[in-house]
Amino acid sequence: MNIGFVGVGRMGANMARRLKDRSFHVTAVYDTNRKVATDLAGELGCSACQDLAEVTAESDAIFTVVTDDQAMRNIFSGTGDNLLVNARGKLFINCATISPQVHVDVEKLADKAGAQSLEACMASSITQAREGKLYLMCGGAEAAFRKAEPILKELGAAVRFIGKAGEAAKVKALVNMLMNINTAGLAEGLALGAALGLDLTKLRDVFSQTGANSRVLETDGEDMQNREHSCFFSAAHAAKDSGIALELARQLGLDLPLARATKEQYERMIAEGLSELDKSGIAELTFKDRHKSRAGGSDRV
Repeated sequence: MNIGFVGVGRMGANMARRLKDRSFHVTAVYDTNRKVATDLAGELGCSACQDLAEVTAESDAIFTVVTDDQAMRNIFSGTGDNLLVNARGKLFINCATISPQVHVDVEKLADKAGAQSLEACMASSITQAREGKLYLMCGGAEAAFRKAEPILKELGAAVRFIGKAGEAAKVKALVNMLMNINTAGLAEGLALGAALGLDLTKLRDVFSQTGANSRVLETDGEDMQNREHSCFFSAAHAAKDSGIALELARQLGLDLPLARATKEQYERMIAEGLSELDKSGIAELTFKDRHKSRAGGSDRV
C-alpha cells in the first residue's frame, strides 16, 4: 500500500519515518512549508508534492496532520487543488486535533468522492510518534477503521475504535482539556512551593506519591522545575485545543470555569510571545507573576 502524508511537522514527519522503518511504502509528502517537505522527502526517498491532488494520485492511504479547522477544510474542499480530486477508492486518515464537526463534514465530502475517511486522534507526543507508541482514538465507519487498522497498529501502542465520525474527536478534546488543566495546576503548585522556599525535587516526589499525582507531573514536572520548555506540544496548540472543548460545552449550555481559566492562561502566553514554548511553559507565567509581585509591580524575572 502506498502511503502519503499531508502536514509533516514534528508529528507527521515522525509518523512517516516510523512507517518507513516498518517497511511501508511512503510515496508522497506535502507541507505548506516547502523546505520541510523536500527535506523529509530526501530523507525518505519519496516525492515532495507541490499539489494536494498529486499526493492523492500517488497514494492509496493519506495521513493528514494539519494545524486547525480551517486548514483541514482547505485541504479537502479548497477551490481547485484539494485531496479529493480523483480520490475514488482512497483512504484518508486524519490525525489533527480539530473540531468534531469538521471530521463529520470531511467524511461526507470523502463519501461523495467515493473515498473513505477516518479520524485517528492522537493522545501522545513526538517521541511516541517516532517509536510507534501513539495512543490512537478512531472515529468513522467501521469499514474504514478495519482498512486502516494494520497501518495504525504500526504507529500506536493502543488503537481504539470509539464510534462514528466526530466521536473520537470529542474524546480527544476532553483529554486535552484535562491535560491542560492539570498542567496549569501543577505549574501553580510548583510556583507556590518555590515561593515558600520548599525543595522542589522533594515536593515533586511527594506529589507523585499522593493525590497530587498526575501523568502531567511525570512528563512536565521536572521541566517546569528546571525552566526547560523545549516544544513537544506548544502553548498555541494548548489554547486551540482547550477552545475546542469550551465550544462543545457552549453548545450544550455548560460553563467550565477551570477550562476557561486555563485557556486564558495559554492565550496570555501567546500574547507575551511564548506561543511556541511547550505547554509546560505555562509555569513561566506563575513564576513571572511571583517575581513581579516581589518587585512591586515591575516585570523583572
